[in-house]
Amino acid sequence: MTSKDKVLTLLEQHKGSFISGEVIAQQLDITRAAVWRSIQDLRSSGHVIEASTKVGYKLQEESDVLSVQGITAALASKDKVNIVYHETIDSTNKEAKRLALEGAPHATVVVAGCQTEGRGRNGKIFYSPQASGLYLSMLMRPNMGTSMALRITAAAAVAVCRAIEDVSEKQAGIKWVNDIYCNNKKVCGILTEGISGFESGNIESVIVGIGINHQLPEQGFPPELKHIAGALFEGAVLPQATRNRLAAAVIKHLLWVVDNLDSPTIMAEYQQRSVVIGKKITVLQGRENYNATAVAIASDGALIVRLEDGKEQQLRSGEISLRPASGQSW
Repeated sequence: MTSKDKVLTLLEQHKGSFISGEVIAQQLDITRAAVWRSIQDLRSSGHVIEASTKVGYKLQEESDVLSVQGITAALASKDKVNIVYHETIDSTNKEAKRLALEGAPHATVVVAGCQTEGRGRNGKIFYSPQASGLYLSMLMRPNMGTSMALRITAAAAVAVCRAIEDVSEKQAGIKWVNDIYCNNKKVCGILTEGISGFESGNIESVIVGIGINHQLPEQGFPPELKHIAGALFEGAVLPQATRNRLAAAVIKHLLWVVDNLDSPTIMAEYQQRSVVIGKKITVLQGRENYNATAVAIASDGALIVRLEDGKEQQLRSGEISLRPASGQSW
């Protein structure tokens, strides 16, 4: 770890409070000159650090530069994860897959400030601009059959909703199967990918990719997204709601739901948070589109729908959209 990283770790641990350069130097066993150089480097990277000749240095509460140190400082000591950070990457899911094949352990988390090839479901692109979003993928090695794959996505959606509500005053809802909405706008997408054993038929590793629009992009959303995409914050961000703290909250809740996938409370909460139950929808499966009404969520995460002829069926793949008659278009 470089002197810069060590200084950032200490500043994150004391975020919002002054710590003297002398104390930093003593605790890290580096020179005062090395502390000063590290502070200048951190400022150049965007960290908002106040300096006072009498009391030392303070990392401002509103400073919001993603870092391993910032996320770790916001995690509880019991949350054991291996965090890998990239300022820019093609796709956090792709990197997590690469790490999985190299033998990376359970709860390895890839975080990025920007994705050049962000991915959504069904081959779609996930818009991932610099500085405004949180792009995170967690590698998990659960002991389960492939039938649980849909439930992992549902559990991840619950985890993200809880994390959003931990750090903000927003109320989060879920559009089956993997989109998170606040104030009728999509603020998050989830892409779950699994690597299964050919002989065992069990899932050897799962990658849960999460992209959250933390703030409005400086250049705005592309025209094709403007009518559906939103952000958690459209102005000032509360100190407790920085991307580092949001990432820590997401990780905390992901760890819990994955360890408790069999808990009936998860699917009960998933259904309670649904923004489609009772609504008229259009189902898109391949080239086939048909109308239905969303009725309930099954225990494995499937969407139970009632067709226009009165029959019910369960959806485990495909996409849905709310029909205009509902007053919304999601």
